[in-house]
Amino acid sequence: MSQQEPAVSFGPVPSRRLGRSLGINNIPPKRCSYSCVYCQLGRTRNMTIRRSRFYGPDRVLEDVSKRVEQLECEGEKIDFMAFVPDGEPTLDIDLGKEIELLVGIGLPIGVITNASLIWDEGVRSELMMADWVSLKVDAYTETAWKRIDRPHGKLDLESIVEGMISFSEDYDGYLCTETMLVGGVNDTEDELDGIASIVSRIDPEKAYLTLPLRPPAEEWVTPPCGQELTRALRTMLGQGIRAELLSDLIDGEFTLAGDPKEEILRITSVHPIDRKGMMELLDRAGTNMSLVQGLIESGEMLLLEVEGKEFFQRNLGIRTKK
Repeated sequence: MSQQEPAVSFGPVPSRRLGRSLGINNIPPKRCSYSCVYCQLGRTRNMTIRRSRFYGPDRVLEDVSKRVEQLECEGEKIDFMAFVPDGEPTLDIDLGKEIELLVGIGLPIGVITNASLIWDEGVRSELMMADWVSLKVDAYTETAWKRIDRPHGKLDLESIVEGMISFSEDYDGYLCTETMLVGGVNDTEDELDGIASIVSRIDPEKAYLTLPLRPPAEEWVTPPCGQELTRALRTMLGQGIRAELLSDLIDGEFTLAGDPKEEILRITSVHPIDRKGMMELLDRAGTNMSLVQGLIESGEMLLLEVEGKEFFQRNLGIRTKK
């Protein structure tokens, strides 16, 4: 797997929202419009809001098509193809064309976006082509937004909110929102009331409340306590929002569709795996933890710890072991 031939697809990986989800990594690490304090990939090194060409539609189609064909031959189930990359997927100026081409594969397509560029009519138009879209709503006030999402300096929260509402009014696919709750930042009564007011105007099919359970970019990041979690869910439900709290990591099988070393690096480039999941994955591949230990020793993988739980993540050169 060379830099000239990037691994665009990975998985399928287990997802509460999308079932068995084949990931599409259309952004090199880590180009993003945000540098979220909770990001499992670490801090953003390439902060930008400029849309650019990265791998190109032909490369994305070729990689994903080959992987789907291989997985189908092996009898693996795929419920969704989802753009969930090493950065913000809408920074890819070819996103619309890629979705258009991937439709031919015959599987539903999802996009998980931080919504920072949704004020752009072109971005909204491209997202309209997806079957399932998730928008990020982490904050109501500028203060909380800048502390939790750490946006690019030229972004404007009000424009983003209005863009999300405009998108929701025209979109006829399955729309959901996602709010990452960070203790001491966006879990106050006023902030939660404000977030709920935004989500209510977007009126998604489902509003997910999530917690920073994987290794965050900043060590101080923790989930809210039980009282704040209860308040967050009650606030959403109290405004008639179809809300759901995702309070633990999902269990489920990751899939290796080729060489175990290459496949593990593909998955952990975007999706850190805990020790239990890694051991199960290696066992199904007919190998053991010595493979991962070798990757750690060579510097290709990091072993990270959160609240006493170990995670394995591909070393993207973004952060070092904590």
